[in-house]
Amino acid sequence: MSSDPWGRVDETGTVYVRTAEGEQVVGSWQAGTPEEALAYFERKYEGLVVEIGLLEKRVRTTDLSAKDATAAIDHIREQVREHHAVGDLAALSARLDKLTEAVESRREERKAQKAKQADEARSAKEALVVEAEELAQSEQWRAAGERLRALVDTWKGLPRLDRKSDDELWHRFSHARSAFSKRRKAHFAALDAQREDARKVKEKLVAEAEALANSTDWGATAARYRELMADWKAAGRAQREHEDELWNRFRGAQDVFFAARGEVFAERDAEQTENLKLKEELAGEAEKLVPVADLKAARAAFRSINERWEAIGHVPRDARPKVEGRMHAVERAIQEAEEAEWRRTNPEARARAAGLTGQLQDAVDKLHKQIDAARAAGNDAKADKLARELEGRQALLDQALKGLQEFGG
Repeated sequence: MSSDPWGRVDETGTVYVRTAEGEQVVGSWQAGTPEEALAYFERKYEGLVVEIGLLEKRVRTTDLSAKDATAAIDHIREQVREHHAVGDLAALSARLDKLTEAVESRREERKAQKAKQADEARSAKEALVVEAEELAQSEQWRAAGERLRALVDTWKGLPRLDRKSDDELWHRFSHARSAFSKRRKAHFAALDAQREDARKVKEKLVAEAEALANSTDWGATAARYRELMADWKAAGRAQREHEDELWNRFRGAQDVFFAARGEVFAERDAEQTENLKLKEELAGEAEKLVPVADLKAARAAFRSINERWEAIGHVPRDARPKVEGRMHAVERAIQEAEEAEWRRTNPEARARAAGLTGQLQDAVDKLHKQIDAARAAGNDAKADKLARELEGRQALLDQALKGLQEFGG
């Protein structure tokens, strides 16, 4: 019979292990000595120790799932319960209990972490849904469309929720995207219709612009081109593939007209500049007639100058007032000379002036006599009153005499 602190072998070859509940049969050993039997089952114990140690390390340092860890613990625990090893089986059970607690703790941590991740995923998906529903009402078609595609990629990167919650949120998310796509499609369909209408309008404008390109009715045609340009802007844009071609034709027709008009206007401007020089020379010639010394000769000379003036033609518009003003000034000077000559040579007017002068002279002479009489009589007040009246009559007489002199009298 052989024994050690944890087990013994009796005389029949039965091996026992000592536990808190008493000795338990480990097995039977008939092939060798009792010492060899104990050594064999002690090695079995050491094997369990190593296996538990490895499992503890895996639980501590790897992401071994709680399910797999529990299965491994149960497998080792079953071996410990079957008492097929000699050693401190209670210590092994204690280590397995502690390892079970660690696995359960990790299970709870992972469960909490999973719940947290689920809450975060729910919040993230709800935020995506809210943003998608807001974007569904946007008219920033390009930016909103790109953002919705980015939201889909973000959604795909989030973990799934429970099926009901995930399906409900996805339904809202998908509905928002569909609503946006429907609105965008309707918008661009309407835009296409508008652009087709614009194309038809602009084709008519181009046709008219091309028909006017060779017109020489400069003023009316230029005004019509301005109206066509206003109509072009009001028509809106046609489809991209038509807009540039129509604009090039429209603008090309205008360029043909305005280039031709520019050439004609350039020639006209050159001619009018030359006309201005000629008229300025005639205005200078006319100005030499003033002051008028010989009315008849001045009249004849101005008539000759004016005939040459009328034959010259137009001058630049901005220069016209000044040069015509010079001619008008000479014309007015001649007219004033004619009026003065007429007054001087008009018999009836001369007679009226002489009669008025005579009457005023008689009145002045009479007042002189009355003043002298009043002074002689010592009536100074009357004399002063008559003297004031004399001043007025004398002034009128002076004016009348001046006018009579104009008639040569």
